[in-house]
Amino acid sequence: MGNAFDCMPKKGPAGGIRSRSKQSSKSRSQRKMAASDEELLHRQALAMAIQQHQLSQRFEGSMSRRIGSTSSRRRDLPDSITNGKLHPVSLENLETKKIILVHGEGFGAWCWYKTLSLLEEVGLLPIALDLKGSGIDLTDPNSVTTLEDYSKPLTDYLHSLPDDEKVILVGHSFGGASVSYALECYPKKISKAVFLSATMVLDGQKPFDVFSDKLSSAEVFLKESQFLVYGNGRDKPPTGLMFDKQQIKGLYFNQSPSKDIVLAAVSMRPIPLAPIMEKLSLTTENYGTAKRFFIQTLDDHMLSPDVQEKLVRENPPHGIYKIKGSDHCPFFSRPQSLNKILLEIAQLP
Repeated sequence: MGNAFDCMPKKGPAGGIRSRSKQSSKSRSQRKMAASDEELLHRQALAMAIQQHQLSQRFEGSMSRRIGSTSSRRRDLPDSITNGKLHPVSLENLETKKIILVHGEGFGAWCWYKTLSLLEEVGLLPIALDLKGSGIDLTDPNSVTTLEDYSKPLTDYLHSLPDDEKVILVGHSFGGASVSYALECYPKKISKAVFLSATMVLDGQKPFDVFSDKLSSAEVFLKESQFLVYGNGRDKPPTGLMFDKQQIKGLYFNQSPSKDIVLAAVSMRPIPLAPIMEKLSLTTENYGTAKRFFIQTLDDHMLSPDVQEKLVRENPPHGIYKIKGSDHCPFFSRPQSLNKILLEIAQLP
């Protein structure tokens, strides 16, 4: 690994015998039905992920047409933000309408489906990307060994932008590391960077350092953790990280709707380990020139409010927003509050 990155994309070419028999047949039938139910859920989640992926590949199109407009059935949720009422949305003088949504560890473009729809309803152009080995990207997560490689779909997209075009980046959780890396590589193509309960690290820090209070030190974690994935065999270093369903529910989704938890349970993938353990090299000349904003989630069990306060204290952003009653995933638990904040940030000069 190391802390030097090549920011330019590289070219290169997922009872008795009868009684026991009846019991065994019944047990097999029950297992078959359970597997069938799980497969149906997986297909539904995959279909949604494919829709998100198709949208990100075309960079245009209406998400409300693809998954149904939520305007007729959406309710005002009891969520709130600390920065007061939102002013009417004005798109005339925006520096950019494009908002690039960067998912966190284990997630994919699919997790932003509510945010995509809400932002599109007011005329913005949100785009959700699958990072390497995430979502429906076919790369084996165990083969992703650097933050550069993991973030390549994002940096490739930024590289393809015209020199006079800018975007707003929004990174969730570990996606904050990819946003920081992109800021270092393409500072002139990024209007603003939003860290959503994310790893907003300092120069020389590892993304894992942000979670160390929850997961213990890197050395202890690599020796004792039960969450590690050994994609190259138990005799080789671990390659990934994956929490079980109950741990994911408690850490990430303590305020999220049950349907979104089910979607996440069948859609989340193992997390490439090496990028989390890699130190970032961030300079004042590049990373330091961007306008950064941090959104705190105040009922977060994965990245506690105290840790979030520490992040903004040690690496002060241009603005801080807070979402009350939100778990680690406000795009599920408090989508309207998140939408209001993103709209406000987009309208800032």
